[in-house]
Amino acid sequence: MKILVINGSPHSNGCTAAALDEMIKIFESEGAQTELIHVGNKDIRGCISCNTCGERGKCVFDDLVNETADKFREADGLVIGSPVYYGSPNGTLLSFLDRLFYSSSFPKQMKVGAAVVSCRRGGNTASFDVLNKYFTISEMPVASSTYWNQVHGFTAEDVKKDLEGLQTMRNLARNMVFMIKAIGLAKERYGLPENEHSFFTSFPDGK
Repeated sequence: MKILVINGSPHSNGCTAAALDEMIKIFESEGAQTELIHVGNKDIRGCISCNTCGERGKCVFDDLVNETADKFREADGLVIGSPVYYGSPNGTLLSFLDRLFYSSSFPKQMKVGAAVVSCRRGGNTASFDVLNKYFTISEMPVASSTYWNQVHGFTAEDVKKDLEGLQTMRNLARNMVFMIKAIGLAKERYGLPENEHSFFTSFPDGK
């Protein structure tokens, strides 16, 4: 069982990291192989819609995105953590995710996804919705918890005082591990669900 954890904050020991660390402790106690990738402090450009990835099977910009794609391919689960900036996730993280999900051609069906967000006061649920959309367009089941997957605080020390938020992270991690195990067993017994790719509606006639 492999779980990839993405930290979209520019701060390696900030609020988002405090939330993700709480999850990683549970993952490790459950025997999951976990890798943390720090994205928020990297220079990641956005997608330029060149569609070169359709020919090459990877992004034309050979950086952390392509490196992560190889790890994502092997992972059973993906956790994406981000701070809230103006009611939305970190822009660097969004550029990274746009390119990661669009340029990687391998199937993501039934890999379990979980979004984690942190803020001082507001904007968490809006950011949470943005991150979850990467999963739901990719046939990735979304892990949930006993509250929305969020923590509050201005510093990592503040987050460590958010006892309900940390509890939410621990429950989220346990639920995610359970889902990965359950899907693994179902895959062995029944295989993956059939999906169709016959239609691509683009309304070329303008109607």
